[in-house]
Amino acid sequence: MNILILGATGFIGSVVAARLVADGHSVTGLGRNPMRARLKQPAIEWRRGDLSRMTKPEDWQDLLKDRQAVVNCAGALQDGLSDDLSATQAEAMLALYAAAKRTSQPLIVQISARTAGAAGDLPFLATKRRADEALAASGLPHLILRPALVLGRNAHGGSSLLRALAALPLALPLVHAESPVETLPVDDVAEAVSRAVAVGLRGDIDLAADETLTLADLVSLHRQWLGLPPARVFSLAPWLAKPVMWLADAAGLLGWRSPLRSTAMAVMSEGIRNVKGESGLVATSAAATLSANPSGVQDLWFARLYLLKPLVISGLSAFWLLSGLIPLLALQKTSAHFLPFMPESTATALTLATCLIDVTLGAAVLFRPLAKRALLGMLAVSFAYLAGASLLEPMLWLDPLGPLVKVLPSILLTLTALATLDER
Repeated sequence: MNILILGATGFIGSVVAARLVADGHSVTGLGRNPMRARLKQPAIEWRRGDLSRMTKPEDWQDLLKDRQAVVNCAGALQDGLSDDLSATQAEAMLALYAAAKRTSQPLIVQISARTAGAAGDLPFLATKRRADEALAASGLPHLILRPALVLGRNAHGGSSLLRALAALPLALPLVHAESPVETLPVDDVAEAVSRAVAVGLRGDIDLAADETLTLADLVSLHRQWLGLPPARVFSLAPWLAKPVMWLADAAGLLGWRSPLRSTAMAVMSEGIRNVKGESGLVATSAAATLSANPSGVQDLWFARLYLLKPLVISGLSAFWLLSGLIPLLALQKTSAHFLPFMPESTATALTLATCLIDVTLGAAVLFRPLAKRALLGMLAVSFAYLAGASLLEPMLWLDPLGPLVKVLPSILLTLTALATLDER
C-alpha cells in the first residue's frame, strides 16, 4: 500500500513508519523538519510540512494522491510558541478528511488518546476529541487508537520524564505518586497500525497492557531498569509542584516542550487509564517492555541530564544577562580597561556594544527557535573576548579574580547545552 504518515519524525511515528516499511509498504513521511530523519530512514520518502498551516482541503490534495492509507501520529501537549493545538490537531484533520472524501477515500488511522475525564476540556484532549468525532462521522474507513502511556527503546515527553525522575539521587519525590498508570510499548502501537492496514482492523480501540501500576511503581521500575539501587518514594502535595508547572508553562510560551506543563499535571492528577474492549490486540506489560530493551550507559546519561538541561539553559541566560547588565552600573570604571588603547568616547561605545551583545545573547537563548544560534553566538563572542583580552591585556590571565579563566567553564557549559539541545 501507498501510505502517508503524519508526524513520522516523532516518537511513535518513527516506529510506525519503520514497521510499515518492514511490512513491504511504500511509506511517505511528513514532518516539520525531516532532514535528520531522511538520513536515518532512507527507505522512506520524506516530505516537509507543517500541519498548523494545512487547514484547508486544498493543502492536502497533492499529498493524498494515490494514497491507500493515512496514519496520523502527530500531536502536541499544549499551546505555545512551537505548537497551535487547534490548527494542528483539529482544523488540519478536518481539512484532511474533507480532502480524503474527494479522492480515493483512504483508510485513516488516528493515534488519539482517552479524551474523557477531568482533563477532557483542556485544549490537548478537546482538539483530539473534535478530530475523532469528525472522523467517526465522516464515512471514511478509519481506526481510532487510544493508547495509554507509550514506552519504548527511545523516550520523549512523559517517558523521558519517567527516566529523569528515576535517576534522581537518594530519594524519589513525586507528585501524584499514587495515580494509576497503564502503559504499552510503542511496538504494540505499530502492530495495531500494521493490522489496520493489512487485515482491516477498524473502529475505536483503547490500547493498554492488562495491568495498572501507580506512578511510583512505574518510576521505581525505570530506576531498576537503569541499574540504580532502590530509593524511597516521597509523595509531595500537588501545590508544591505549582511553581515548577508555572515555569514549564512559561517555557512553553518560549517554544520549549516540557512534560511538566499544566496539561500533563492535570492528566496525571487522575491517572492514565483506558477502557479496554475486545479488539484482539494484546499489549505487553511495562516490566516486559523494559526487559526486552536493556538499558545502556547512554540511557543513564540521558536520564541524569534531562532535568539538568533547563537549568543549564537558564543558567547560561542568567550569566550572559548579568554579564551585560552589571557593567552598566559602573560604565566609566568598566570602559577604563580600554583607555590605554583608544579614546574615552570609543571605549565607552565599545563597552556599551559588548553589553548589548551579552544581553541579546542571554535573552535569545531562552527562545527555543533562536537557542542554537544564540549558543553558537556565545561561543563566538567568548573566544573573541578571550582573544582580544589576551592581545590587549594579557595580565588579566593572572588576575586573582580570574576574569578570563572564568570564561572557560562557561564555554564548556555552552558546548554541553549545544550537545543536549535536540529534542528528537
